[in-house]
Amino acid sequence: MSAATQAFGEIGERIAERWLRRLGWRTLNRRFRNGHRDIDLVVERDGTIAFVEVKARRDDRFGGPIEAVHWRKRIELSRSARVWIDRHGRPGEVYRFDVIGVIVNGERVRIRHVEDAFSVAPRA
Repeated sequence: MSAATQAFGEIGERIAERWLRRLGWRTLNRRFRNGHRDIDLVVERDGTIAFVEVKARRDDRFGGPIEAVHWRKRIELSRSARVWIDRHGRPGEVYRFDVIGVIVNGERVRIRHVEDAFSVAPRA
C-alpha cells in the first residue's frame, strides 16, 4: 500500500470517527492491531461495542466501499474482534460489526453507514 493510499485511508477514518461522534458514539480504539490485521475503529454507545471497518474512496466507479468488505476481510475482522473482546470486553456488552463507506470527491463527502453489516459465527 502506498503512502498516499494509506494517508487517504486515514482521512476516511477521521471523517468516519467524526460522523460517529456526532451520533453519540465514543471512540475506544483507533487502529486496534492484532498481528498484521487491524480494526479501524472500536466505538461504544449505550453498552454496544461496534467494530468499524472504514472504506474510503474517491468515487464509486469500481463498486461502493461497502462491497469491498469481502468474506476474507470479515473473517480477519472477527478474529481481531475476538482478541479485543478477550482483552477489553465486559459482561453485558453487545458486539456488532459496522462498515462505513466514505467517498471523498473534491470538496464533496458522502458517508454510508451500515450498522450490524455482517455477523460471524461464534467460536465453537
